[in-house]
Amino acid sequence: MERLAFEELYIPDTSAVVEHIVSELVEKGAIRGRILIHTLLISYFESKADEGHVIGVLGLQELVKLRELADKGLTMIEIVSEERRLEALEENEVNRVVRSYAAKSGAKLVTCSEVQYLAARAMGVDALYIRPRREEELVFEKLFDEETMSVHLKEGATPKAKKGRPGAWRLVEIGSEVVTREELEKLVNQVLERAKAGEGIIEVERPGSIIVQLGDYRVVVVRPPVSDGVEVTITKPLARPRLEDYNLPEKLMKRLEERAEGILIAGAPGMGKTTFAQALADYYRRKGRIVKTIESPRDMRLPEEVTQYSKAYASSEELHDILLLSRPDYTVLDEMRDDEDFKLFVDLRLAGIGMIGVVHATSPIDAVQRLLRRVDLGMIPSIVDTVIFIESGRVSKVYEVLLTVKLPTGLREAELARPVVEVRDFLTSELEYEIYTFGEQTVVVPVKRVKKSMYRDKAIELVKKMLPFADIDLEDGTAIVKIPRSVFSASVSKKLRRLERRLESLGISLRVKLV
Repeated sequence: MERLAFEELYIPDTSAVVEHIVSELVEKGAIRGRILIHTLLISYFESKADEGHVIGVLGLQELVKLRELADKGLTMIEIVSEERRLEALEENEVNRVVRSYAAKSGAKLVTCSEVQYLAARAMGVDALYIRPRREEELVFEKLFDEETMSVHLKEGATPKAKKGRPGAWRLVEIGSEVVTREELEKLVNQVLERAKAGEGIIEVERPGSIIVQLGDYRVVVVRPPVSDGVEVTITKPLARPRLEDYNLPEKLMKRLEERAEGILIAGAPGMGKTTFAQALADYYRRKGRIVKTIESPRDMRLPEEVTQYSKAYASSEELHDILLLSRPDYTVLDEMRDDEDFKLFVDLRLAGIGMIGVVHATSPIDAVQRLLRRVDLGMIPSIVDTVIFIESGRVSKVYEVLLTVKLPTGLREAELARPVVEVRDFLTSELEYEIYTFGEQTVVVPVKRVKKSMYRDKAIELVKKMLPFADIDLEDGTAIVKIPRSVFSASVSKKLRRLERRLESLGISLRVKLV
């Protein structure tokens, strides 16, 4: 490369290209010399674009714009390279190569990274540091109001939002014009800039998808080929209720404070499970307990005293070791999905740590069933003692899980007694489900349905025994006994009174029809 006398040379790094700083400086006349573009820079952005990362497209767009400015005569572009090869095109490695080339060529390094600027100055490299632009308001913030739960944006479609509250929301259009890919890329770039500036965390970055937690906002970006177009979903919690705001029964509050140590919070998506788990975590914190969370993404809004770990940045083994050594009183494991999540929950609970797990379930018993194939039946009550089902943002059901040895409901032979996991309504103590092994199968039996069938058979047996000439129909807990008029007598009437008392003990009322 031959350098003309008094010619200024500039070489941008990845941050300057992504921020579109160089083209702006050229258009403003702040740069009039020659701009060196390292081939590794082009390869880096090309690789990112091929993988579906937004940053790759933005980088290539800026490089194309610089070429167009050079064609207009506003600057000169030179592609530079060297023999050096990198095993992996990582951003930090590419920036180190660019910085080294700046030192060798005497070019001025253009960067928006304070770390890169300081490293260049330490090497004696002339550098131009441009602080990244920070718009005061995020592009999507104007789409939210006090009713908005989430905003849904997709290229080629009009913007929509869920408004209302968990379990009672409506989907409404919040704009009449379709969203373009360029608008979505601008939004995503702003989100990534804020996250990299320390205002948020990039929780997940995969080819085709990105998840960012930015303050109260959770931003999910999906790009082709994972989706058929660029899609951005932004969610924001409407409120941060305290546990006291749920108006829980005193009996349940006492259990949460004194006895519950293996808690499952269950419910359908969008019903407010994580919000309740957040309130419970803060309640334990206020009670002087050490509380930690495991999330992905970290979207619970909790005080600084509560440490929030990410599943995206640490393996289950690493989190297991950290929590066993730090010994919190309670750990909240949000969004338990796969075997690794349940294994971590089980291991930590058996180690004596109070666990609060959040699971998707369409009914309360489904939450318990998620454990059946993962642990021995007899271990379940030692792992989970309380199941809280959330529906429409409220606690709709609470189960207590117990282990006993007995004859399961519906079986009659005493030798069939076995260990049985009882699932009881915590507030009424009514037995609702029994879980036990039958042969090689583990069965979950709804006790009410079994008892109803048993009582039906018992009622029919009683009527046939006491009034063999009568017919019986059972409808909604009522036994309709049909007696021929020709046989009705005082003795039959006496038997009917005795039958009525016997049926009442089974919870069945009696109605007599003479035919």
